[in-house]
Amino acid sequence: MTDTVTKSKCSTAELLSVMSSRILEDGTLLFAGVGIPLLAATLAQRMHAPHLTILFEGGVVGPYIESGKLPPSTNEARTSRMANMVPSPTDVLALLQRGYVDYGFMGGAQVDQYGNLNSSFIGDPADPKIRLPGSGGGNDIASLARMIVAMPHEKKRFVEKVDFVTSPGYLDGGTTRRDSGLITGSMHKVITDLCIMGFDEETKRMKLEALHVGVEVADVIENTGFEPILPDKIGVTEPPTTEELRILNEIDPDGMYLT
Repeated sequence: MTDTVTKSKCSTAELLSVMSSRILEDGTLLFAGVGIPLLAATLAQRMHAPHLTILFEGGVVGPYIESGKLPPSTNEARTSRMANMVPSPTDVLALLQRGYVDYGFMGGAQVDQYGNLNSSFIGDPADPKIRLPGSGGGNDIASLARMIVAMPHEKKRFVEKVDFVTSPGYLDGGTTRRDSGLITGSMHKVITDLCIMGFDEETKRMKLEALHVGVEVADVIENTGFEPILPDKIGVTEPPTTEELRILNEIDPDGMYLT
């Protein structure tokens, strides 16, 4: 039997990284940012997806990140270690436009019931309470690839309507994404420290798919600012294994992203 670790014995960053890594399939192309997306992608390469190809918007295709030497940004030299190609940022984004990229992976300050992400500002646009980093390549990635989002599950983050759509999900639900001209890409999964969410095929509203061990449906509802779809059958995820956590902490021994 594989040794597993309960949710209470691993950090939020560890849990998000492990659960996200399991979604990433061998042989696919992933547009990743730093932080949890990079940890998850690197863990997946070590565990079950050695042919997962990572792309960075700074202009890197197919790197293999060295354990203990994580890059602090997507434009840092360590992102290009053992890369297949180091083209221009424009050429990397062109791979998205040509349909070669399977997944995009990012976080955000807010996400709403249709998977729209906000990483621009919180509050009134004329006088925001908080200014955030903005889009970067986030809008391009969310517009053209299947999106995986990882973030802590808090009511202030899971809102009925984001203050600003930095990166589009399903916009207003239903067919509105396609009607707006975004004919490729979609929202795939939202990974949190409480559960895994998907999206209803017709309404495109966020749907609870699986709870982490020790989490109840009431916990998800309490920490969500909208009413997610609750199907009759809700799964339970397998807790992180000791091997997954060992490799994850080998990748980030200094806690650059795990703290």
